[in-house]
Amino acid sequence: MLSTLRNAWKVPELRKRILFTLMIVVIFRMGVFIPVPGVDASKIATLVSSNSGSLLSFYDMIAGGAFSKFSIFALGVTPYINASIIIQLLTIAIPYLEQLSKEGQEGRKKIQNYTKYAALVFAVIQAYAAYALIKSSGAILIEGSMGLLLIILTMTTGTALLVWIGEQISVYGIGSGVSVIIFVNIISSLPQTAYQIAGLLKTGEVSPVEVVIFVAVALALLITVIVINLAERRIPVQYAGKAIGRKVIKGQSSHIPIGLNSSGVMAIIFGMSVMQFPAVIAQIWPESSFAVFVNKSSWSIFQQDTMKYVVAYFLLVLFFAWFYTIITFKPDEMAENMNKSSGFIPGIRPGEKTEIYLEKILTRISLLGGTFAGIIAIVPILAAIFSNFKGVSFGGTSLLILVGVSLDTMKQLESQLVMRHYEGFLK
Repeated sequence: MLSTLRNAWKVPELRKRILFTLMIVVIFRMGVFIPVPGVDASKIATLVSSNSGSLLSFYDMIAGGAFSKFSIFALGVTPYINASIIIQLLTIAIPYLEQLSKEGQEGRKKIQNYTKYAALVFAVIQAYAAYALIKSSGAILIEGSMGLLLIILTMTTGTALLVWIGEQISVYGIGSGVSVIIFVNIISSLPQTAYQIAGLLKTGEVSPVEVVIFVAVALALLITVIVINLAERRIPVQYAGKAIGRKVIKGQSSHIPIGLNSSGVMAIIFGMSVMQFPAVIAQIWPESSFAVFVNKSSWSIFQQDTMKYVVAYFLLVLFFAWFYTIITFKPDEMAENMNKSSGFIPGIRPGEKTEIYLEKILTRISLLGGTFAGIIAIVPILAAIFSNFKGVSFGGTSLLILVGVSLDTMKQLESQLVMRHYEGFLK
């Protein structure tokens, strides 16, 4: 990794891209400290800190602490992520979008535009939800429609600006822009985590031995996440030889790589959203019967400090990992495309048999990857229940994002280096 960065720095064009990315990062991190007018940010910070490990703290982590400060970037790129997921799911259900996804670069551009428009709609909805939430906590300083309009307009504009910044990073910088923004935001929360642990150590709530064990577990999780992200199942594919005019092309052997954790962090995000959404609604209407059921009923599975919550959360992550893997890889289309290319899996008949075989492989991989993602998701919750590290903003979800973005950025740098190496050789 370090050698790749060192070699990239020696290439003038790549050096410009790296410097441009760093400059953009500094600019958008400055926006995290520009507050939304008419809001008491101290009360929101108290609300987020009192709900450690909840959906609010997760959004705050993705936004790099912008939500607890209630800055102009309080929503972060979360509306864009939600829009991307919804559009991706609709691509399967709506024939028009499915056709666009198969039309190459032009089709992908249109889908990207639809995603941006949907992101603005989600930003308005989430800004209104944020307004309702902070209003219940008494943080609104400007009452009435003027305060509502000001908050929604400011937060929606902030999200639109972040999406635009992400595009500039993708075009003129290094890595996928939105992913880089999330990566930097999570990195920015690490000093706060260290400060929290130091505070617990200073007050005597945890011992030095417990801190050492905590760090060892974090490193073990990091190594495991890296290994799982790099692991893949390779399905062998044999392509038959064919004649084109007078030229005879010999048969070739290849493989289809399927990542063990192909669902990535999506399964955890889906599972967390389902488990935490009722609690967020209960905070908006704390006196309702629904809030009483969610927070106090013995039948409720939405109370985070219970084992019922842990089990339900794990099962949801496992289900969404399977669901997301199946709809992403589409075994029917994979079998059809393989048949059109005169390819086949050795020992498996083309057509329906290949589709069944691929579906079976994907199911096994998704269950294995989902089990890993589920363990990563519940480890911080178990640590909060059975240890003294309460309120520490550390989770396996952030590790998954950090490792995934890092590996993807390194692959892009390596491909750029290889391309420029060949260009230099040809010249």
